[in-house]
Formats: sequence, C-alpha cells, structure tokens
Amino acid sequence: MDEKAAQPAPARADEARPSLAIVVMGVAGCGKSAVGEALAEALGAVFVEGDRLHPPENVARMASGEPLTDALRAGWLDAIGQRIAGSVAGRQSVVAACSALKRSYRDRLRGFCADIVFVYLEIDRETARQRVGQRQGHFMPASLVDSQFAILETPSLDERALILDGTGSISDIVTGTVGLLGGKTL
Repeated sequence: MDEKAAQPAPARADEARPSLAIVVMGVAGCGKSAVGEALAEALGAVFVEGDRLHPPENVARMASGEPLTDALRAGWLDAIGQRIAGSVAGRQSVVAACSALKRSYRDRLRGFCADIVFVYLEIDRETARQRVGQRQGHFMPASLVDSQFAILETPSLDERALILDGTGSISDIVTGTVGLLGGKTL
C-alpha cells in the first residue's frame, strides 16, 4: 500500500480540527519522503508517497536517465492531487511527498485542494547529488539532479509555503514545521 495512516490522537467532541493538506517538496535527495512520513506521523495524518504514483513508463524513463517533461508529469500530479483531495474530503489530514518543482505543478495540485501548504526542503546541488548517489534501490539516478535544479522554481511569497533547510535532521525539520504551522492558517 502506498499510504500509511498514523494513529490520530483522539479528538474531543468540542474540538473540531480542520484537515491539513501538506506537500513536502523539493529536488531529488532533499528528504521529501523521510520528512513527509515523519511529519504525517507527528500530525496523525495519512502519508502519500508520490514516487509510488508514477506510472511505470515514467519510472523507466527516469531510471534510464531521461528527465520527465511537463506532459509526462501531468497524470502523476493528478494522481497525487486526487489522493490529497480524497483524504481532505474524508476529513483526514494528509502529507504528500512530491517534488512540485514548478509553480505550475503546485498550481495543478492546488486545483484539487486550494488550501495545500507546501514545505520546501531547500538543499544545494552538491548535497542533492551526494544523497541521490548514495540511495539504494531507487529509480532516480544522480545524473538527473541537474535537470531538477534547471526547472526548480522556489515558492513565491504569494504561495502558502514554508522554506526550510533540508540539511537538518528529520526530527528538527518536523519539529520546526509543526511549530511554524502552530495551528495557524498560512
């Protein structure tokens, strides 16, 4: 199964908490999956691993060193957006790991859920290359890191986004994210 549901804390009847929709984003190797899974657990949210929603053709292209085009990403982004929307419609908070490198990709995801908060894990090119090069059993080769930086559009001030240092520990990033969210609407 490509989603994990952490056990949510029991809610009091007088305390209706709105569902959160969060996308942990950034280039390959920034820690989206590890941070996303830990953040989902901390928030009692469903975790959606975006990499598992790529169609086999996309995985094969990337594994052979071919970067994806916008057209090839469209269906994948829609699959992630549908999972996010389904969770929110079911009154369940959700955290998804998705590169969401371009504003147009984030806008496409917002088309499924307007209130998504993006958590951008910022890292430098060399750190990304090192991390991707050390991964075992992942389809994304280190040779594609440059193509990710080539299309990366850092979230703008008018987007609901937190920009965090992706080189910190997972626990520090999760603690910082939860603190910044602090129950407030961004």
